[in-house]
Amino acid sequence: MLKSLLIANRGEIACRIIRTARRLGVRTVAVYSDADAKALHVREADEAVHIGPSPARESYLIGDRIIAAAKATGAQAIHPGYGFLSENAAFAQAVIDAGLIWVGPNPASITAMGLKDAAKKLMADAGVPVTPGYLGEDQGAERLKAEADAIGYPVLIKAVAGGGGKGMRRVDAPEAFADALLSCQREAASSFGNDQVLIEKYILSPRHIEVQVFGDSHGQVVHLFERDCSLQRRHQKVIEEAPAPGMDAATREAICGAAVRAAQAVDYVGAGTIEFIADASEGLRADRIWFMEMNTRLQVEHPVTEEITGVDLVEWQLRVASGEPLPKKQEELSINGWAMEARLYAEDPAKGFLPSTGKLESFTIPHAIRQTQWRDERGTAELSTDYDVRLRIETGVSQGDEISPWYDPMIAKLICHAETRQEALIGLSKMCWDSRIWPVKTNASFLGTLVVMPDFARGKIDTGFIERHMDDTAYEVEPPQWMLDQVAEYFAERLYPKASGPRGLRLNASPQGEVRFSDQIAQYSGRWDSRIGYDQRLYPLIQDDGDAIFVTLQGKTWRFVPARTLGTVGGAASDGAILSPMPGRIIAVSVAKGDNVAKGQKLVTLEAMKMEHSLVAPFDGVVAELDAAEGGQVSEGTLLALVERGED
Repeated sequence: MLKSLLIANRGEIACRIIRTARRLGVRTVAVYSDADAKALHVREADEAVHIGPSPARESYLIGDRIIAAAKATGAQAIHPGYGFLSENAAFAQAVIDAGLIWVGPNPASITAMGLKDAAKKLMADAGVPVTPGYLGEDQGAERLKAEADAIGYPVLIKAVAGGGGKGMRRVDAPEAFADALLSCQREAASSFGNDQVLIEKYILSPRHIEVQVFGDSHGQVVHLFERDCSLQRRHQKVIEEAPAPGMDAATREAICGAAVRAAQAVDYVGAGTIEFIADASEGLRADRIWFMEMNTRLQVEHPVTEEITGVDLVEWQLRVASGEPLPKKQEELSINGWAMEARLYAEDPAKGFLPSTGKLESFTIPHAIRQTQWRDERGTAELSTDYDVRLRIETGVSQGDEISPWYDPMIAKLICHAETRQEALIGLSKMCWDSRIWPVKTNASFLGTLVVMPDFARGKIDTGFIERHMDDTAYEVEPPQWMLDQVAEYFAERLYPKASGPRGLRLNASPQGEVRFSDQIAQYSGRWDSRIGYDQRLYPLIQDDGDAIFVTLQGKTWRFVPARTLGTVGGAASDGAILSPMPGRIIAVSVAKGDNVAKGQKLVTLEAMKMEHSLVAPFDGVVAELDAAEGGQVSEGTLLALVERGED
């Protein structure tokens, strides 16, 4: 076993690799950019080296700096993770030429599978079924159009060097082909420096099925069964699971056998994934599943395979890179239960999936085994009296860290392993919906809703599933009145304990009341009733941080700050607190303390996100407090002014 390892990556995959390396006694070296100076992977590694500015092209994509860092720290090997330089054959060769161990396949294997057209020809020669299409050298527009006509529409135009959904166009009719071809070629040239394309038959009910393969330097290749990655948005995977729903034993044997032949055809060493596209219009059948491409690295979704097989794939990578044979033979591998993974992103589905950045002031996934805590035991987390599941989180951040705009916005991978698919999807949905994350926006509600959609629960999925169900899943979660009433009761119990008798009865006061509170964006109110009291069953929804409370419901988290007054139902009490809606700089203060103001009158002007925001009086009244000064920097939720109602 090698003794030291440099990880040429960042975030959750770097933390994932560090965890296994530490368990095996391997010293780890992290690399980091300016933006990642305080990142979790830097804190967890035994040593860390700065390699450049925040943009990836000036740091994580500069191979010479990474190799220099390995040599300077005495690292024996380099693990590329996924993304960045993981499938760069030239970098892999440079690592080997520098006398270091490359934790990955041979550069020749990467090259062989790197171009889609050449890879498909190679697979066809190896007896692996490939999608009907045209892979020829003649790239003339007329020839490509003729081939598309012969295949039959719809067809898919794909850049031969493409990836990540770029350089792909669906064409439904002959008259649309020319424009789509030009568009695809322009994008391919811009993104990959290669405008060559191939033409494939477009599958109308496609399922994305992939097989985990593993080879060693002793000529052995095994598969670790299949994963279904059909739930995608804009060709990016969102939910993955293993095994694939609806896969029978005969079809599994056929597709996994084809994957092993594909790996053997390129003398594959290490972890790799053979991706297939299936026509699921009549269910999964061996004669309707075709090779699509090979990813010559560890996949983002590898945890679901680990969960159903009990194998640590990173450990296998390190052992194989050290020259050891595969730890298990094919007959020793089997499927145990069901696993699902959701990619938790810093984005707002209700606003077109706009990315969200900022400090993770709250980041809690209840019940989950935090893998970054180096827990190696299996462990379970009980969700109900009916069954136990294993909830696992892979992340590269912790509470208090920043989500920066420089890299992929994935906060974490949420994984649930259970005995059955039904139990796994329920567990994963609960995991998503219980995620307490603030103030960064996430897709937690979107994910949790996706996996309990009736069609998903029945296994009726394909790559168009999310697009068809977008209106039912990408919505804004609004706080229901029952929740606001319970928040009001909680505040009343917490803030006014001296006004309460036994079981919450407030002495010398009305048995009912109203509490007003804010989430620094909008004002809310809820009713309390001392005869009912706070519902203890809702404690899992609420986390008290002293100044405010976090409330989580269906994947959405609010941070509520109470108003200063507790009034009776129908009374005139209201909250006139003017809070900063976001971090920014005060550029104008238009009133003074003691001024009379009218409803809608401008009080303070805040500059934030390169825009000016006017904060106005909520009603006629008097400026009772003023804590704003021109030029001052303020954080989100800062009290800037307090307006009290004027006497009627």
